[in-house]
Amino acid sequence: MTKFFLTIFLVATFGSASYAQTLKSQKINESSYALIGEIGGRTYENQGLNANYGVVVTKDGVILIDSGASKQGAELISKEVQKITAQKIRWVINTGSQDHRWLGNDYFISQGAEVIALSKTVATQKLMAGGQVDSVKAVLKDRFNGTKPAYAQKPITQNDVALDLGGTKVQIKYLNHAHFEGDVVVYLPDQNIMFSGDHIYVDRLLGVLPQSNASTWLDAFNQIESINPKVIVPGHGNICDLNKAKRQTGDYLKFLVDGTKKYAEEMAGVEAAVKGLSNAPQFEKLANFNELHKGNISRTYLRLDRKSTRLNSS
Repeated sequence: MTKFFLTIFLVATFGSASYAQTLKSQKINESSYALIGEIGGRTYENQGLNANYGVVVTKDGVILIDSGASKQGAELISKEVQKITAQKIRWVINTGSQDHRWLGNDYFISQGAEVIALSKTVATQKLMAGGQVDSVKAVLKDRFNGTKPAYAQKPITQNDVALDLGGTKVQIKYLNHAHFEGDVVVYLPDQNIMFSGDHIYVDRLLGVLPQSNASTWLDAFNQIESINPKVIVPGHGNICDLNKAKRQTGDYLKFLVDGTKKYAEEMAGVEAAVKGLSNAPQFEKLANFNELHKGNISRTYLRLDRKSTRLNSS
């Protein structure tokens, strides 16, 4: 009997410790917080919560920015919110369509929250849902149980919308095709805080996926610069200012786009582009550089090369 209770105690203790390392709460001001996830990949241990989430406390309830990669991940986010405030989560805003941005929607809907997303975002979520469910389930295994895709009940057709949620002014802005088509930023104009979603990565290298468009992503970043937020909660990495975001995201996107454009226009080939641009000491200290940089060059080049081929054949 003693051994039984010791086993239960150890499971509870180490399970709790593992959870405590998954997300770290950072206070921005009296009403706004960030939940900071790991900057590595999705793992069973981190519940696929290798991203950041936003918490905005209003007089009528909590605005949550993004919902996690699973039902259990959403429950962990909810527990972190409960440590911040006794207010209920009333609204969940999806900044994008990558799994850890939205696969927790169903849990929050079941708790009475309204999910808010643009039509562009929902369209990409629906397009990607099947593949994301399969890939995340393979990582999370039993921790993915009970998860099912769910979407904003009333998708917003505008690309730029201003809302009043519990007396807090919230702007949702689609700027351009970035990490995924339909990615948005959430901006609190009265506080000058931006929750950037996957438009901005700091402390780690961003990833250009087959679904990404580095050229238009750079344009989206330039628009963020013109908004000039004082505080940024990036999609990945610690809370930062615009200068850090520019050094680690904007400048890197410009490096990729300007560099690969030359090779694509000369039809030099992807191997030449990768070889010519692989040395980038100004970015190599960012986490995941060795794993991602050459693939980022390759995918940026291939998209630009396809565009150049279409223009030359028309």
